[in-house]
Amino acid sequence: MKIAIPVDEKTLESNVCASFGRTPYFLIYDIETKESIFIDNSAAASTGGAGIKAAQTIVDNKVNALLTPRCGQNAADVIKSADIKIFKTASASVKDNIAAYIDGKLPLLDEIHAGFHGHKDN
Repeated sequence: MKIAIPVDEKTLESNVCASFGRTPYFLIYDIETKESIFIDNSAAASTGGAGIKAAQTIVDNKVNALLTPRCGQNAADVIKSADIKIFKTASASVKDNIAAYIDGKLPLLDEIHAGFHGHKDN
C-alpha cells in the first residue's frame, strides 16, 4: 500500500508541507516495503490550477492514501474520483504521520476548503 505526503524537502526527516498544491515535493511511501520515492511537484510553479495538477500527480502514482494538512475542493474531487482516501496530518513530522497512519490514528480530512484561486499574499 502506497501513501503520498506533500513535503518541504527530499528526506524522511522533512516536515509536511502546509500547501498541497504548491508543495515542492511529494513523498510516495510504501508501507509494506518501506520504500521512499520523492517526486518534484511540477505544479508548484503554476500560475493557476496547481491543486488539480498536483492531484493528478498523486493519481498517476497510484497511491492508496494522501496525508495532508489541507486540500482544496478541486484537488479533492480529482483525488476522491480515483478512490484515494485523504487523511489529515496530525503533526509537522513526516515520520510521525506515517506511524500514525499505520496505527490507524489519522482522521479522514473532512474540512475541504474552496481553494485559493487567484488569491495573492498581501
